Amino acid sequence: MTAPPATEAASPLVREARAVHALVLRDLLRMLAQPAQTALTLVQPLLFLLILGGGLAALVPATAVGGDYRAYLFPGILVMTVQTPAVTVGMRLITDRESGYLRELLMAPVRRATLLCASCLGGTAEATVQGAVLLATAGVVGLPYDPALLLTLLATMVLTSFVLTVLAAALALGIRSVESFHILLSLALMPLLFLSGAFFPLTALPGPLAQLTALNPLAYAVDVLRRSIERHAPGGPTADGVRWGDWQVPAALEIVVLALLGLAVLWWAARRFGRLE
Repeated sequence: MTAPPATEAASPLVREARAVHALVLRDLLRMLAQPAQTALTLVQPLLFLLILGGGLAALVPATAVGGDYRAYLFPGILVMTVQTPAVTVGMRLITDRESGYLRELLMAPVRRATLLCASCLGGTAEATVQGAVLLATAGVVGLPYDPALLLTLLATMVLTSFVLTVLAAALALGIRSVESFHILLSLALMPLLFLSGAFFPLTALPGPLAQLTALNPLAYAVDVLRRSIERHAPGGPTADGVRWGDWQVPAALEIVVLALLGLAVLWWAARRFGRLE
């Protein structure tokens, strides 16, 4: 029996790749078409960095955070920057379902899991681009423009954006209205950010709250970013790290935890998305 041509055998894969490309490109073009909205998204983290960081830098002793407080705050600001565009993917899923666009999208000749993965990749790309813009301000807080440091921070932001995007998408699959999604996010995101070590050392938290940080994905992301600065910029902020009991989790293991969490939630969300009516 003659084997089918290679182009025919690859055609389903090509269709899946084209669908991913189209949806990711849609999200990036939407971001470029709304420069004012993108700029406003960056205003809040910049205000935290320049005003809050600048004000507290004069009050927080260098010995408390191992250096300039603004440099200590910078990893948390990077996470805050990618957080907003990443969770927007969940709101888009809800609005697309309400408008009927999602139903039309599901009629495409590709697997539903591919469509969900493409939406998450689009949100990851959009969040990473905005995070990269803020990363360009590293010199403001005294960090060197070391290519190794910048690439490490950027790679960590990609992973963080992916995890936040997948979590938001999975959450949106069980919510029917944008208002409910907004309320839930407002109740969850700020406590997660404050319990991530973004603004103060995790060791300053009371015992029960300090143990809860081990369940907070943002704590792992902030700690990896801060350890990268500590490794590539001597004299920078000191990372106190996430602890499992009395054991401080290594940065490499924190990266593995984030990656496994993102993949596990994506797998669960893809299965649920496949049964979506």
